[in-house]
Amino acid sequence: MTDQGKINREGARPASLFERADAAFGLDPRITAPKLPDMPPVPQALRRPAPQPAPQPVAQPVPQPQAAPAPAPAPEPAAPEPEAPRAVEFRGPLVAIDREHLREGGLIVPEDAVTGLLEEFRIVKRELLADARAGGGARARRILVCSPHPGEGKTYCATNLAIALAAERGLEVLLVDADVVKPSVTERLGIEADYGLMDALSDPAIAPEDLVIRTDIEGLFVLPAGTATARDAEYLASARTAAVLDRLTQGAPDRIVIFDTPPALAASPAAELAKHVGQALLVVRADETSRAALEDAQQLLSACADIKLLLNATRYSPSGRRFGTYGSRGK
Repeated sequence: MTDQGKINREGARPASLFERADAAFGLDPRITAPKLPDMPPVPQALRRPAPQPAPQPVAQPVPQPQAAPAPAPAPEPAAPEPEAPRAVEFRGPLVAIDREHLREGGLIVPEDAVTGLLEEFRIVKRELLADARAGGGARARRILVCSPHPGEGKTYCATNLAIALAAERGLEVLLVDADVVKPSVTERLGIEADYGLMDALSDPAIAPEDLVIRTDIEGLFVLPAGTATARDAEYLASARTAAVLDRLTQGAPDRIVIFDTPPALAASPAAELAKHVGQALLVVRADETSRAALEDAQQLLSACADIKLLLNATRYSPSGRRFGTYGSRGK
């Protein structure tokens, strides 16, 4: 062996260790190095999570002192509800009604046995009461009784209707004689009076309730016509009329007011009072009142939205029905 190493049989010197390494690992740029196999991927479960940045400290706000809340205002006391107006009490004189006088006049006598006349006015009052209660206001409880011409029985019907209504439990009935031309309500009841409706209308200092007569028929009161003057029509057309009528029905839901007025075609008070009532009962006499007179009277009372017709003095019934023949009952 020489310093250069062994020489093979052909005389060539063998490659040295460095030469062989250079040939194997590509140290010589002229020689292409063999490609190493790719490394297998690391499984997801064995991967190390990427380092997360350390959380930075968050500066906490320094609490500021808060002002004490203002005290809540004290609740205001509830306003008291207005009191309902009290019913005006009638303060006129107390009079006794002569029952025999009622019988002689053909009127209903409260203590007598039930008659056909009473039954007929019971039918009339039922419809009037139903509409008065359905209306709810004071106007619906004011009923005007009128006729086209004199002599058709409007005062007779108004008086009987008032007596029949007064028989209702808990009901007050005020019969007003508004026929200032020819008053006759007090005469039919057999009582006397000097002052009444027209005095209260002409003098504001007079309280109408002081002029209302109390009768011994339970629930029945009467306001006479009063002192007649040449200006009665103007007094009825004034604003004072509304004030007087409101006072008579103030705070009294169980009070019915019936007005007996002059005939519609003979005087103006009926047309004026029709503006203040909720119901009008037009009395016509069977076989006497003409259709034209009935239509004219209805037109004059047109300020009242509810006009009813009452046929008086009929001599027969189309159905053959007669009241008072079913049986009798003691007093």
